[in-house]
Amino acid sequence: MSHRNARLTVFGRRLLVERVRSGRPVAHVAAEMGISRATAHKWVRRWRTEGEVGLHDRSSRPRTTPHRTSAALEAQVCDLRRSRKLGPARIGPILGLPASTVHRILTRHGLGRLAWLDRPTGTPIRRYERARPGELVHVDIKKLGNIPDGGGWRVVGRTAGDRNRQATTDQRKSSTPVIGYSYIHSAVDDHSRLAYSEVLPDERQHTAIAFWQRANAFFQAHGITVQRVLTDNGACYRSKLFTQTLTAAGIAHKKIRPYRPQTNGKVERFNRTLLDEWAYLRPYTSNNERTEALADFLHTYNHHRCHTALDGQPPISRVNNAAGQYT
Repeated sequence: MSHRNARLTVFGRRLLVERVRSGRPVAHVAAEMGISRATAHKWVRRWRTEGEVGLHDRSSRPRTTPHRTSAALEAQVCDLRRSRKLGPARIGPILGLPASTVHRILTRHGLGRLAWLDRPTGTPIRRYERARPGELVHVDIKKLGNIPDGGGWRVVGRTAGDRNRQATTDQRKSSTPVIGYSYIHSAVDDHSRLAYSEVLPDERQHTAIAFWQRANAFFQAHGITVQRVLTDNGACYRSKLFTQTLTAAGIAHKKIRPYRPQTNGKVERFNRTLLDEWAYLRPYTSNNERTEALADFLHTYNHHRCHTALDGQPPISRVNNAAGQYT
């Protein structure tokens, strides 16, 4: 890898070779480019033996590592990591290895972070991403407690919060203590992470179907034709009517294995982002105020928020790039 003070880059080495090929002495070309004759001869020799590939930097990794930890010992390190979820500081004394060596072994085998492992089995999580927008859309529901008018106890304290809750109950002429829950229905495209969400009063099948029809229209407006929908095993998604609605639109319905939310992980991660950057971003004084803020969050998420899985680009950029690639 060329450093910032390097005399020769790949372009400079190519220029060196071209000047030598024109018939000029290597020593004269080396003096013009501010390098030694030995360096100039090295790059000319590499070009003659390897061609254009020889002008690129080589790996600094040694050909052999005689003192590298044995494969059997590395296997023991990996087994302790998977079975007991131990870190380098604890694995090292058990096997008689420095913690730094254990850390390098874990990193080499993709076990450097516990977050990369499936907790029940200890195997590395296999992450996937569809090649095109619309191949798979993740759909899920997040239940969120409603906020009484005037603010809940997190904003105004227990006493005033209970008062606001009772006042909201009286206004609605209901005998039940406020208010219950709102249900945030969300759909996230697997490839682009383009997201659509709505705050709805329940999670019944007809509500879920109506939400999906609006979400599908949203994706179509962005040039995305949905081919498959992935959901969990909630009652509304197990209903025949929901599957029939998808099938009638030419969309396949896929459900995850029970108790395996990792499979639907992209929308699960989006739900966490919803909580951090919208629902719990600031104190809200009413449920309507929080609901109205959702539209601004979605616009920011889709058009401006940098996404680490998209090389720092917002989802709309991935959608636009895919549209240009496949048109």
